[in-house]
Amino acid sequence: MRIAIAGGHGKIALLTTALAAGRGDEVVGIVRNPDHVADVRDLGGDAVVLDLESAGAEQVAAALAGADAVVFAAGAGPGSGLERKDTVDRGAAALVADAARVAGVLRFLQISAMGLDRAADPGVDPVFAAYLAAKAAAEDDLRSRDFDWTILRPGRLTDDPPTGLVTLADSVEPGAVTRTDVAGVLLALIDEPASAGRTLELVGGDTEIPAAVQSAIGPSTRSV
Repeated sequence: MRIAIAGGHGKIALLTTALAAGRGDEVVGIVRNPDHVADVRDLGGDAVVLDLESAGAEQVAAALAGADAVVFAAGAGPGSGLERKDTVDRGAAALVADAARVAGVLRFLQISAMGLDRAADPGVDPVFAAYLAAKAAAEDDLRSRDFDWTILRPGRLTDDPPTGLVTLADSVEPGAVTRTDVAGVLLALIDEPASAGRTLELVGGDTEIPAAVQSAIGPSTRSV
């Protein structure tokens, strides 16, 4: 399988690259900084340098060519302002989806976040509120597309060692999850066509990842 990852130098993206390459998949990461190419390659992937805030859909489509699945893992990151929450967390997601359509890649997994409805809560930091609003808009955009999409909403991310044990469902109680376990769930969802059309929340738990994925997708009908 060939997997393209937008935001290829993010922590979850690099962990996903390592896991995917370790099982024999081809991975190409889209990175903004040329200095990050070596990091992706050291983990067994390849890298393409593109700025998702300025590139066009045709440029991104060229990077996605031949992929079986696209993962959108990009984000403006800590310290970025209001404007970049929109241009990256929403705008870049839409751009990559446009490019996936051009490239003919219909399997699309998007990393989002839990608690998006808090964007309008009084007292929420304006920049964090903008981040939540941008993620919500990106989700809405992806759901409007005729893709085999899956949206994954992890809880609070940690760099703790992976447990391989998670809770995955349409809705879960707030909690933490290791980034490596998020990467493991992403790959399991890529492998499971029945996860298409689902928005799933993820925290640490007591169920092994393969069983958690099967339990989460169950017999439910595709949501839109």
